[in-house]
Amino acid sequence: MTTRWKADLALLTVAAIWGSSYGVAKQAVTFYPVLGFLAVRFGLTFLLLVPYLRGEGRQAWRAGLPTGGLLLAIFLCETTGVSLTSASNAAFLINLCVLFAPFGEWWLLGQRPGPAILLACVLSLAGVWLLTGGLAARLGLGDALMLAAALLRALQVVVNRRFNARRPVPALALTAVQSGTITAGCLLLAGFSPGPWPPLPTAPAFWGGTLYLVAFATLFAFFVQNHALRQASASRVSLLMGSEPLFGALFAAFWLGERLGPEAWLGGALIVAATAWASLLRR
Repeated sequence: MTTRWKADLALLTVAAIWGSSYGVAKQAVTFYPVLGFLAVRFGLTFLLLVPYLRGEGRQAWRAGLPTGGLLLAIFLCETTGVSLTSASNAAFLINLCVLFAPFGEWWLLGQRPGPAILLACVLSLAGVWLLTGGLAARLGLGDALMLAAALLRALQVVVNRRFNARRPVPALALTAVQSGTITAGCLLLAGFSPGPWPPLPTAPAFWGGTLYLVAFATLFAFFVQNHALRQASASRVSLLMGSEPLFGALFAAFWLGERLGPEAWLGGALIVAATAWASLLRR
């Protein structure tokens, strides 16, 4: 019981960290453009994980390059999206990747989702409608980009499953290659951007937020999640990690001063309930 309690607490910690990451990223891009911020964030991650590319880690290049390109698209949509919408909306909307994943499996793997998954999708759509304004709903560019990021994340889950089915890849080595691919992609895209490349910001808030994302939202969270998976069932993991958007909304309220009305809270709750239910159905 003590071991399981510790695993549950660890997973809730990861959910809280990932939930807070949207607010931290939103603040960071006020100091530096999205491409530059992502290049710094994942460049530092790559440098820290380079030692894991030795030995068996070399096999990560084959899977890491294409999935890293997909992650580049995800983070461009996600980070640009969070800069244009509220951190609360971003945290709720990105969670829809859990519901989109079964349709990616249907498309790429031929595994058709059942009626219960379709019902969960209807429930989540009602949640999105309420979250983005209900009767006065108006899907902004930021919200649309977060939905695109959720779709791409669902596709990434399916693609990763296909690669791992062929030959398991060391996780930290895979993360290193993916981080390097994201960094190179951002630098390449920045080369086509008009105007000179801005100098790195000196604001402590930028570097504090970036280091927090590297150390906690990537390295620490990755280690804790994999360790906790050995102690908790897949269903418990899904339920506990499903609390991420709630932590994101709370962080945005207390750190950024964002406020959600009753209608938006209800919409967010419907999204969390639908994604938690979908996770349990797939276990």
